[in-house]
Amino acid sequence: MLKKLPTIKEIAKRLNISASTVSRALHEHPRIGLRTRMRVQQLAKELNYQPNQRAIFFQQSKTFTIGVLLPELSEAFFSSAISGIEDAAHKKDYTVLLAQSHDDEEKEKKILETMKKHRVDGILMSIGKNICNYDHIQSLKNYGIPVVFFDRIPKLSNIHYVIADVQGGTKEAVDFLLKKGHRKIGMINGPESLLASRQRVQGYIDAFQKSRLKFDPLFIVSSNLTAQNTEEAMQYLLSLKRKPTAIVTFNDYVALDAIQYAKKMQLEINKDISFVSFANLPFIHYLDSPPLASVEQYPYLQGEKATEILLDLIAKNNDEENAFSQKVIVESKLVVFPQ
Repeated sequence: MLKKLPTIKEIAKRLNISASTVSRALHEHPRIGLRTRMRVQQLAKELNYQPNQRAIFFQQSKTFTIGVLLPELSEAFFSSAISGIEDAAHKKDYTVLLAQSHDDEEKEKKILETMKKHRVDGILMSIGKNICNYDHIQSLKNYGIPVVFFDRIPKLSNIHYVIADVQGGTKEAVDFLLKKGHRKIGMINGPESLLASRQRVQGYIDAFQKSRLKFDPLFIVSSNLTAQNTEEAMQYLLSLKRKPTAIVTFNDYVALDAIQYAKKMQLEINKDISFVSFANLPFIHYLDSPPLASVEQYPYLQGEKATEILLDLIAKNNDEENAFSQKVIVESKLVVFPQ
């Protein structure tokens, strides 16, 4: 039979004092004398007293839990972001509840509903690549649950987010290839629904305009980021009359699939065709034929900053959510690999 946990009332009864005095003594209230505080705390220790978290949550109207919803927990990018989130959350004694949508809209809806029922104090989110309807996200405002997005953000106004400067990163990547003499530069982009995809296109255009060169829109192809779709994108680009000599890919995973296809087509990497990608993930450095470079997006920092914004909103009871939106853009950096 399980032993019943001791309560404040039991401590009060044993010491012949009121329950409110015990509560204040446990919380180091200055109005409670030192001798009483020491007696209460000593007995609480002997009885192995643990505070009633439910009562604390009810009193403070907080659960000290934040929900984190990501597309794929297995991706190295999001794993690094989680580390930043957890480190920032733990500094404020918050617990992190993790979930993944697998880029599925219905699953994303169910997870958010579950987090809402569990009364998380706020939510950090990177939306699925296939999500176009944001009603389930908008509805969280009705419950006073603040949401902060990072990396993949929805096309919504008045939202809080942290993202890397992928537009500037793309411009730097294309500049790098132009300086190497490439003029036929392809791009395997992500879904058009993602803001990051649109920013990459703009960065691509900016680089060509800066060099006073015309860009060919036929060189830009959207994909759903799967291996099969990447292969189809490569087939398309290599079928063009003016075949690209270099390709910028949406991320390192896409680059890996594109490189494998190029090898299958008997193309020598970084000689017949070159690649520049995004994310600078650890595995990319161990490839036999890595891209020329990858744009670092600092996922740890994104996760950390997004968490700090969310906890700030929670501390302010979300009063300022509708007054202004906090937008943080983390500067990206092109990392060139030794060849």
